[in-house]
Amino acid sequence: QVQLVESGGGLVQAGDSLRLSCAASGRSFSSYTMGWFRQAPGKEREFVGAIAWNADRTYYADSVKGRFTISRDNAKNTVYLQMNSLKPEDTAVYYCAAGRYLGAISNMNPRAYAYWGQGTQVTVSS
Repeated sequence: QVQLVESGGGLVQAGDSLRLSCAASGRSFSSYTMGWFRQAPGKEREFVGAIAWNADRTYYADSVKGRFTISRDNAKNTVYLQMNSLKPEDTAVYYCAAGRYLGAISNMNPRAYAYWGQGTQVTVSS
């Protein structure tokens, strides 16, 4: 069992940066692939990116590639989402998720992830 708590969301202007954190509790955090997803009102949950258990691989959605960076600190049981050059279309609730049996880090299916946080709101004004 893994419990996840996101933080760091807020209201920013287009072009600004924001860093989200996801603190995990429970056993074996370092053995999980960690993913970030987002969901805008009226839309389906969308994959943002993922990082392997040992941080040796990352994978990003095309919509955020080059602007967002995922990192993790297994000693602190925390994963981060650094978001730069934010756009109004990045506005959403952002969720972190933990999964073990994804098959590949590029698996963007939310059902591949077993544990989810409650989400944190990011609003980007134009």
